[in-house]
Amino acid sequence: MRLFHTSDWHLGQSLHGQERDFEHACFLDWLLGQLRLRQPDALLIAGDIFDTVNPPVKAQERLYDFIVQAHEQQPKLDIVMIAGNHDSGSRIELPAPLMRRLRTHALGRVHWMDDGQLDAERLLIPLTNARGKVCAWCLALPFLRPAEVTGPQLGDDYLQGIHQVHQQLIGAALGKRRKDQALVAISHAHMAGGSISEDSERSLIIGNAEALPARLFDPAITYVALGHLHKPQKVNREQRIRYSGAPIPLSFAEINYPHQVLEIELDGAALVSVEPRLVPRAVALQRMGPAPLSELLEQLAELPVIDLLDDPNRQPWLEVRVRLDEPQPDLRQRIEATLHGKAVRLVRISAEYAGREAHDDDGQAFVELSQLTPQDLFGRAWEQAYGSPVDEQTLNDFALLLQDVQLEASQP
Repeated sequence: MRLFHTSDWHLGQSLHGQERDFEHACFLDWLLGQLRLRQPDALLIAGDIFDTVNPPVKAQERLYDFIVQAHEQQPKLDIVMIAGNHDSGSRIELPAPLMRRLRTHALGRVHWMDDGQLDAERLLIPLTNARGKVCAWCLALPFLRPAEVTGPQLGDDYLQGIHQVHQQLIGAALGKRRKDQALVAISHAHMAGGSISEDSERSLIIGNAEALPARLFDPAITYVALGHLHKPQKVNREQRIRYSGAPIPLSFAEINYPHQVLEIELDGAALVSVEPRLVPRAVALQRMGPAPLSELLEQLAELPVIDLLDDPNRQPWLEVRVRLDEPQPDLRQRIEATLHGKAVRLVRISAEYAGREAHDDDGQAFVELSQLTPQDLFGRAWEQAYGSPVDEQTLNDFALLLQDVQLEASQP
C-alpha cells in the first residue's frame, strides 16, 4: 500500500498583508499531478488545512475543488483530513456527509458517549488498496482542545485527557485490525523534541503543559503522520513518526525548509520506506540584509528589472533588513524608489540600530505580531497595568479562558 502524507496547507494565509492564493493553487495543481503519477492508495492531510477558523471563500473553494478533481482522476483514492489548531473542527466536519461520497473523511472533533467512553468508531477509517482490500486502518486524531478532553466525566487534567483519547483509540484499533493490516495514525500536535520555526507556528502549549511525548503512539502503529510543525522532521529520530512540513514557506523564517510531501510504502503491517517528494516553489521568498542603508540600496539597485513577458504572480516576495545608526524618516520612500521597476514585491522592512533591538521603518520598536502569542500579549498588558510580571496561576487561567473563546469562535 502507498500513502501520501501532507499537512499545514494554511489555505487563505497572507504574508504581511499579501494573499498567497496563487502559490496554493500551484501547489494543489502539482499535488494532483503527483497523485496521478504515483497513484497512492490514500492521501493524509494532517491539519491546519485553513489558516483561520473563518477562512475566505476562495480558500474553501480551493479545498473542495481539489477534492473533486482528485476523486475524478482517482475514484478509488481515500482521503483523510483532520482539523488543526488553526481550523474550526465544526467547519471541517460540516460537509463530511457530502465528502464521503468522494471517499473523503473529514474529522474535526472527538466525541464521547454517555458512559464516558470515546466514540472511537468514527475516528477509525479503513484504507483500501486498488483492489478494494482493506490494507490499513487510519486512526484520525484532530487537534484536541481542552474543552473536548476535559469535563465532569473526564477530569480537569488536559494532558491526561489527551492520553485517554490515544489509549482508547489505539485499543479500539488493535481490536479491529487483522494480522496483515497496518495501523496508521494521523495527528495534529506538538510532539516533544520537535523543531519549530521562528514565527509561523501558533503555540499549542496550554498554560504550563508540555509538548506531547512520542510514547503516546504504541509501537504497533506502523506510521504516524503529523501536522503542526512546518519544518519536515522525524520525532526522536523515529522513521515511523514524521512531520511532513508545510508545502510552501509560510514566513521568511522558512526560506530554507525543504517543502515536501511524504510518500510512504507499506507491506502488510510493515513500514518499507518514507520518501520525500519535493514541492516546486512557485514564488521565491527573498531576504536582503541586514546591512547599512547605503550598502543595501546598492544591492537593491542591482536586482533584475521587470520582464513584461514574465508572470507578475511569480515575482519574489522581498524582506529588507537595514542596519541604521540613527532614525531615517524617509527610509521606506528611499527603499521603494530604489525598487521601482524591479522584479520583486516588497512586503516588509525592518530596521535595527547598533546595540538596540530591531525597529520598523517608522523608527518604532519592532516586534513582529505573529511572533507573540496571546499569552505574551496578556503578560505585557498585565505588567503595564500592575507594574509586575503576571504570576503563573493567572497565566494558566488566561490560557484556559482563551481556549474557551477559540472553541466558541470556531463554531460556524
